[in-house]
Amino acid sequence: MKAKTPVRRIELNLRDLSQLFNSMDPSPFHEKDLDHDAEEFILGWAQEYHLHEPVALTVHLQQLPGEGDPKKIVEQAVHNYFTYRARMNKLEFSRLMKQARTSFIIGLGFLSSCLLGVEMLAVSQDAGTWTTLLKEGLTIIGWVSMWRPVEIYLYEWWPLKRLGHIYEKLGRMHVEVHLRQEPRRLDPAAEI
Repeated sequence: MKAKTPVRRIELNLRDLSQLFNSMDPSPFHEKDLDHDAEEFILGWAQEYHLHEPVALTVHLQQLPGEGDPKKIVEQAVHNYFTYRARMNKLEFSRLMKQARTSFIIGLGFLSSCLLGVEMLAVSQDAGTWTTLLKEGLTIIGWVSMWRPVEIYLYEWWPLKRLGHIYEKLGRMHVEVHLRQEPRRLDPAAEI
C-alpha cells in the first residue's frame, strides 16, 4: 500500500486581509490581484517542494475583516489569481513554441542557403585564402543561425512548463484562515 504524501504548508502571517491584495487594484476581493510580495512568497515556497507534493495555504490574521467569510474570500482570490497565472503561462508557452517553430524554419532555410553557398564555392576553380575563409564563415554562420531554436527546444521550454504546473497546483490548493493569537505578555508591574 502506497503511503500518503504529506501536505506541505505555506504559512502567511498578516495584520489584516488587505495585506494579501494589490492595493492598486480596485476590484472586489475575489477578483483582486495578489500583492507582489505575497505572490512571490507563496510561489517561492511552492517551488521548494516537489511538483507532486500537495500544498496548502494557511493565513494567520491579526484581525478578521468586518464582513464576509475570510476563508472564502482568501480561497477564491488565491484560486482565481493562480488559475489566471496558469492560463497566462499556457499562452506564453504557446508563444514560445510558435517562436521556436518559426526560428527553426528560418534557421534551417538560412543554414541550407549557407551550405549551398559552401558547395558552390567548393566547385569553383579559385581555392585561395579568401575562398576558404568565405566557405568557413558561411558554415559557421549557417550553424549559428540554428542557435535560437535549439536553445528553446533544449532549455527554455521546460522551466516554463514546470512553472505552469506549479500555478495549476496553487490554483486548487487548500486554503485555511485563522485568527492569530498573540502571546500573552506579562505586565512588568505585576511581577514581585
